[in-house]
Amino acid sequence: VKLTTPAQSYDELESMVANAEEVLRRLEIPCRVVLLCAGDMGFAAAKTYDLEAWLPGQDTYREISSCSNCETFQARRAALRYRPAGGGKADYLHTLNGSGLAVGRTLIAVLENHQNADGTVTIPAALRPYMDGLERLTPAR
Repeated sequence: VKLTTPAQSYDELESMVANAEEVLRRLEIPCRVVLLCAGDMGFAAAKTYDLEAWLPGQDTYREISSCSNCETFQARRAALRYRPAGGGKADYLHTLNGSGLAVGRTLIAVLENHQNADGTVTIPAALRPYMDGLERLTPAR
C-alpha cells in the first residue's frame, strides 16, 4: 500500500509497475504488462495493471502481480487526509495497492523459464549471491 497526493498518484502507480517489472527482468522471466478494462478491475480501483509472467509449461502468460490506483476510494473510508505544504485546504490522499510478486507463481516462472533439457535449472544471476554462488540446481537421482 502506498499513500500519496492526487497530483503524484499516477506517477507513483507507474513507478510501482516499473519496480515489479524490473524484478522480473532481473530474474530473466519474460513478462508483459496489461492495462485492465473497467469490468476486470476491483470495485475500488480507478486504474489497474496486471503483470503477467510467461509460463512455458502452460504455453501462456499468467498474472503474477497487480498494481492499482484507488484514488480517494479507500482514503475517504479511512478519513486519510493531508494538508499541502505551506497551508491550504486539507484533501484526501490517494491510495495505491500493489501485490508485489506472488511468491509461488514467481518460483514456478523461474523454474519453468530456466529449466534445461537435462533437467537442471540455471539459477538467474540475480539469485546466485543468495544461493552461495550456485549456478545450477540438479535433480535428485
